[in-house]
Amino acid sequence: MKALVLAGGSGTRLRPFSYSMPKQLIPIANTPVLVHVLQGVRDLGVTEVGVIVGNRGPEIEAVIGDGSRFGLRITHIPQDAPRGLAHTVSIARDFLGDDDFVMYLGDNMLPDGVARIAEEFTTHRPAAQVVVHRVADPRSFGVVELGPGGEVLRLVEKPAEPRSDMALIGVYFFTPAIHEAVEAIEPSVRGELEITDAIQWLVTSGACVRASRYEGYWKDTGKVEDVLECNSRLLDGLPRRIEGQVDAGSVLVGQVVVEAGARVLRSRVQGPAIIGSGTVVRDSHVGPYTSIGRDCLVSDSRLEGSIAMDEATVTGVRGLRDSLIGRAASVGTTGRGTDHHCLVVGDHTRVEVAA
Repeated sequence: MKALVLAGGSGTRLRPFSYSMPKQLIPIANTPVLVHVLQGVRDLGVTEVGVIVGNRGPEIEAVIGDGSRFGLRITHIPQDAPRGLAHTVSIARDFLGDDDFVMYLGDNMLPDGVARIAEEFTTHRPAAQVVVHRVADPRSFGVVELGPGGEVLRLVEKPAEPRSDMALIGVYFFTPAIHEAVEAIEPSVRGELEITDAIQWLVTSGACVRASRYEGYWKDTGKVEDVLECNSRLLDGLPRRIEGQVDAGSVLVGQVVVEAGARVLRSRVQGPAIIGSGTVVRDSHVGPYTSIGRDCLVSDSRLEGSIAMDEATVTGVRGLRDSLIGRAASVGTTGRGTDHHCLVVGDHTRVEVAA
């Protein structure tokens, strides 16, 4: 089996961050979302991975390279514009050959893994096997109507009146039968080749298409609030690890990671939290549920439930909560400072919050 990982989306819901970095490189627990995805693919025993990239391809390639550090062999496949999920299957045809493959959206987090579902696919080998998750409001998703044995009866993209609460999430398993389906469909009203149309073509033509329910944690990291929620979820699973310098005037409580080269001085860090390498935290309170990236400075401040990306600086802010601070951004205060919630600061931006 091979893997096709889609990392070409523009990330309009994550602006201003997606102006300066691909949304798939947003860090969750100090690791880019795309790296989490590749680790999930590797956990399935898949080593041959095609990564679909758009105009931010060089930035993605600079982070994941040829995949060797993840135990993978990565082929970068350029897509000139977002033309639909089925279009990515078409342009990856030479890479995929006649192999079965798993298609994985590069901005979806499924930390509990899909190994059980992959095994079901390998054992029964339907033409396609989709992964579904029960959602409260299916109108924003591709919706799957299921038969009593788990077979797919119908797929509808973003229906106004859903007949099911089972939504497609970002993992699909395919045999080579999908290629005929992709060639047979036409672009949708959005002008894109929809993977739901290709799968529906298989259903209509009588092919076996099945669905498996994913019962674990799942998040599409397309919005700031989703990124912060997912960060909290992954921090909960981090084991305590102290490799950097922590002085006698500091207190670490619970699941705290201080990476090698980081320094914590006269501060309190309440886990779960992670402090990246090269970062200095001094005279501050960090956590819980906070990730601070590499080479940051946090001074005379208090951060909770937040993410500070690499090289960010936070000084004199006595209450920063549920916020996302971009790379090399700087947040200060015009005075003593007070609580600030849901602050979003783009890369290389300086913000002074009111006292």
